[in-house]
Amino acid sequence: MNLDDKLRNLAGPVLVLGASGFIGANLLHRLLAVRSDVTGTVFSGDTWRLDGVPASHIAFLNLQDPTSVSSVLRRVGPRTIFDCSSFGAYSFEQDYERVHATNYLSFIRLMEEVATMDLAAFVHAGSSSEYGLNSAAPAEDAALLPNSHYAVSKAAASAAIAYFGKVRGVPVANLRLYAVYGPFEDSSRLIPALCEASLRGELPVLARAEVSRDFVHVDDVIEAFADTAQSLGPEIAGESINIGSGRPTTLAALAELAIHSFGLAVEPRFNPAAGRAWDTDNWYANAAKATRLIGWSARTDLAEGLKQTRDWWKKHLIEADFRQLTKRTQPRREKNSISAVIACYRDGQAIPIMHERLVAVFQRAGIDYEIIFVNDNSPDDSAEVIREISARDPHVVGVTHSRNFGSQAAFRSGMEIASKEAVVLMDGDLQDPPELIEAFVERWRAGADVVYGRRIKREMPILLEACYRAFYRVFAVMSEVPVPKDAGDFSLIDRSVVYWLLQCQERDLFLRGLRAYVGFRQEGVDYVRPERMFGVSTNNWIKNIGWAKKGIFSFSRMPLHLLTAAGGFASFATVLLAIFSILVRIFDAESVPKGMTFLSLLVMFFGSFTLLGIGLLGEYVGKIFEETKARPAYIRSSLIVRGEIRPADPKGLP
Repeated sequence: MNLDDKLRNLAGPVLVLGASGFIGANLLHRLLAVRSDVTGTVFSGDTWRLDGVPASHIAFLNLQDPTSVSSVLRRVGPRTIFDCSSFGAYSFEQDYERVHATNYLSFIRLMEEVATMDLAAFVHAGSSSEYGLNSAAPAEDAALLPNSHYAVSKAAASAAIAYFGKVRGVPVANLRLYAVYGPFEDSSRLIPALCEASLRGELPVLARAEVSRDFVHVDDVIEAFADTAQSLGPEIAGESINIGSGRPTTLAALAELAIHSFGLAVEPRFNPAAGRAWDTDNWYANAAKATRLIGWSARTDLAEGLKQTRDWWKKHLIEADFRQLTKRTQPRREKNSISAVIACYRDGQAIPIMHERLVAVFQRAGIDYEIIFVNDNSPDDSAEVIREISARDPHVVGVTHSRNFGSQAAFRSGMEIASKEAVVLMDGDLQDPPELIEAFVERWRAGADVVYGRRIKREMPILLEACYRAFYRVFAVMSEVPVPKDAGDFSLIDRSVVYWLLQCQERDLFLRGLRAYVGFRQEGVDYVRPERMFGVSTNNWIKNIGWAKKGIFSFSRMPLHLLTAAGGFASFATVLLAIFSILVRIFDAESVPKGMTFLSLLVMFFGSFTLLGIGLLGEYVGKIFEETKARPAYIRSSLIVRGEIRPADPKGLP
């Protein structure tokens, strides 16, 4: 069976973690060449290796964020996972806290997540660095003598794999990779530098001539991943397996091979100071266990592999700058993924159009995305429409509420399961144009934490628009925090701000007020809000008044202050009136007001004023009553993932 057939026979869907890295990218490209149920995850912006890969096969994943991990696993539903995520293998990756957080702590969290899944195979990319000082052809049961933070973190991960494989029964194995080379390798590494220099008729300066390494071509490594995944059973679960050719090649021999293969007329140069601090002289594999357990051995001859790699670089460098193809000079590209949360109620006709326009926007902007449609117990066919879309687009997730809790609760429900770097909140009626998101992203990347849509014009009756405008201005005057005028819920919110929004535990939500309350750098983008594309608004005058009360009583004590001031003024006026009446009776008794009219007006004035005061106090007491009951703001009845309707976790977990 050739490599393509082995990859076709893997249990799917297949998830490649760390797909923007050297080995992960090669795995993703080879898998996508033979099957379509493959997703690769990215975190840093070093994604030049994934140029040309459709966005539908790429997902953003932050391994240190449990929500991000569970969201990707839930959405992809993998049966086979190739874990190529890693940090610290390069000499310039010196952040030891991040080394341990990425290679071990996050790995433990990931294993706890996948331990409950119906996995066929989980193959982890370990490292021969785990052996540390014991680097000359050690067997897998040889002592590990780590000599760097990277080696310690990888050795710890291999111990965790033994625990999860042997004790917990998870089908997981660890491949200790030696000096892998081939297409897409970081240009700061030895083989790419040698290939690039040879294209100019030169050789790079090498470390000491007698230093040996075990070079293994990336195609052989991909085959090792496939063989391990297909062989994973109780015998292999928890095992670590060396993946190398078993043949040490000194740097002097490598230089001679390059000179002979590429027809170079140069003398090799060596620098004893070159290389990584933790490199040892003789570093090569004992690959007997790989042959015995999974039937694998390296098949690519170094001379042939070197020629193939040089040819690939020759072709690739026609349009690329060699110096830019390294993590050393590439800053991490942030702000490249968005979760769109769409609150849906009676929007069954608009949802497909919303999905189509959102996908077009995100693909045009080159942004990784997920679309979360929150069906707030809509009585139309919204749930079925969402299910059909999610069946053909794995970026779509559906949430169904047990009853109609309102758009504010729907937004919160969606934000709690969103896994990307920012969230866009939208109503499902298409009154907020998705195309405006591109302007939001531009402001977000320029430094804004919140970008909201500012409605400079509404396509609606003049009187109703005037009332909306009046409300926002009254609300802005009365609110105790600065609230932007004419800004609804339509906004892009950075994940750091989403975190603080979710810390606000109010049951009676008014998100545009909370958004202003949490602060951070906020900017507005003007737009004209069109009419609904389908049907009529579910809001009426009574509901709009309710919205106004919700906003004012949630973010302002101004009514109480006015009531206090009016009560004080009325009391003072009453005293003055009493004094005036006494003086009039003393000095001019005939001019005292007679009859019931005067008394009735006074009683009616103070009576109605008292009722108004009680009403205002009642509004605040009512809100306190609602909050103290501490009922959940919403209840999810089901989740829709890849066309499948699943019961929602009763604990509210995504």
